[in-house]
Amino acid sequence: MAEKDLHLETRMIHSGYSPKEHKGSLVPPLFQTSTFVFDNAAQGGRRFAGEEDGYIYTRLGNPTIKALEDRIAELEGGEAALAFSSGMAAVSAILFTLAKSGGHILCSQGVYGCTYGLLKLMEENFGIAHSFSPMETPEQVKESIRDTTCCVFIETPINPTMKLVDLKMVADIAKEKGIPVVVDNTFSSPYLQNPLALGCDVSLHSATKYICGHGDVIAGVAAGKAEFMNKVAMSAQKDIGGVISPFDAWLLLRGIKTLAVRMDRHCENAKQIFSYLNEHPKVSSIHYPGDPAHPDFHICEKQMKKPGGLISFTVEGTKETAQAFMDELRLIQIAVSLGDAETLVQHPATMTHSGVSPEDRDKMGITDTLIRLSVGLEAWEDIRDDLDQAFAKI
Repeated sequence: MAEKDLHLETRMIHSGYSPKEHKGSLVPPLFQTSTFVFDNAAQGGRRFAGEEDGYIYTRLGNPTIKALEDRIAELEGGEAALAFSSGMAAVSAILFTLAKSGGHILCSQGVYGCTYGLLKLMEENFGIAHSFSPMETPEQVKESIRDTTCCVFIETPINPTMKLVDLKMVADIAKEKGIPVVVDNTFSSPYLQNPLALGCDVSLHSATKYICGHGDVIAGVAAGKAEFMNKVAMSAQKDIGGVISPFDAWLLLRGIKTLAVRMDRHCENAKQIFSYLNEHPKVSSIHYPGDPAHPDFHICEKQMKKPGGLISFTVEGTKETAQAFMDELRLIQIAVSLGDAETLVQHPATMTHSGVSPEDRDKMGITDTLIRLSVGLEAWEDIRDDLDQAFAKI
């Protein structure tokens, strides 16, 4: 059976690796080495010159890392993929490869706080401007593109407001102008959304989150056309050096095997918790792509397999009310990551997006009473009961 004929769930377990090529080992071996030995000096010279395939040094390539990259490329529908030491290493490598001094990056109306910080650094230190657009209509996208726009950077769902961007709509407009589209696909994982299939050029992730799924790895991945990914590999990745370790790559290969079943459980639990929060009198608003009342629900149905495992909501009261509610939680942990087996809660205005200016936070819809909930894999009834007892105390 050809690999292309296999379902995505099957490819998550088998793609990019053959036991026959590794002495029959069912699990990809961990090549925990920094460098590789050449047969002779001439071979070393040929490999550095690009005249012969083979491994040189783990910052430039490693069999365990290559197995991970091949699997990510297959799952994303890309020609090639790269693995990085963090999600931000992936973001920075892609943007530094695409951007030039005097250029402009068009962003969705809301990005991760550290992505916002990187954009500020690029503008202040290197003269690379950026701006934000709601991207709700073709007119908004067209009006926001400048002559100097070197790429469009999109989060969807947007962290933490859960707004969605129609990827095909933006990609079609950008393609007419020859502008690459980069998508932070972290909140969806390759299981729920495939930006490359919708016409985008690069799909990247903080692999720390759903791809890992167990809260024990910091990593990033990106996939796209082979020519561009090779350019990133031989410039921003190699020379800046944000490469993943072989052990972390090995852990991600293990995590990916259960991605489909984990995402199904995350999504089902989130659906149940949304129903509970949506009826709670102390919740003043709720942001969840699977909500039929969500303004972008039609986009979710069009480009996402399921709505995902993230819910953001605002509580009645003040910042102190929101923080008091979080402090009363017992099962749910206060932490800024997402996609773990454990249900996690965080306060974006003072945590992940504290580095965003108050003016921009307001434009992004990040209020002092907004709470982001990453719904885990526990029994959903236990998650609900913990929320319920915390609400009763505020």
